Amino acid sequence: MAYWLMKSNPRFFGIDDLQRLGTDSWDGVRNYRARNFMRADMQVGDKVFFYHSSAKPSGVAGIMSISQAGYPDPTQFHPEHRHYDPIATEEEPRWYMVDVTFEQTFLDVLPLSELKFIPMLEDSLLLRKGCEQLTVIPLEPKHWQAIMAMAETLEILPESFE
Repeated sequence: MAYWLMKSNPRFFGIDDLQRLGTDSWDGVRNYRARNFMRADMQVGDKVFFYHSSAKPSGVAGIMSISQAGYPDPTQFHPEHRHYDPIATEEEPRWYMVDVTFEQTFLDVLPLSELKFIPMLEDSLLLRKGCEQLTVIPLEPKHWQAIMAMAETLEILPESFE
């Protein structure tokens, strides 16, 4: 099992939306590095932090898991869709997506402003300069454990998850 962090602007799709749907596709990723993670590395059962980006505060809002490994994102083939890519073909897709399943929401967002002070995260891509725009980030087990420890310390895990 691998660990990840995936970012979404909650004005468009947040942890509450995923909770309501249960499972949904994570489409529209148009960054090659993130695409490569989704296409080749994410596997069913991997754990993922759902990160609210461009929010007040931005931070980790909950947990989801990968329920379907990478497959071509169909939005790239439809000219009327905002994620259309005229170069992509069904024979040679450029963009991939995964399906994610809701696991839990935190009672409060773990803000990035506080995550920056966790020593175990110093070497994570989440905090690395130049990676701010990366929407899919691999995490090492120590990064996952550090964020979970912060959640437990702040007592923001729902009782049903403890």
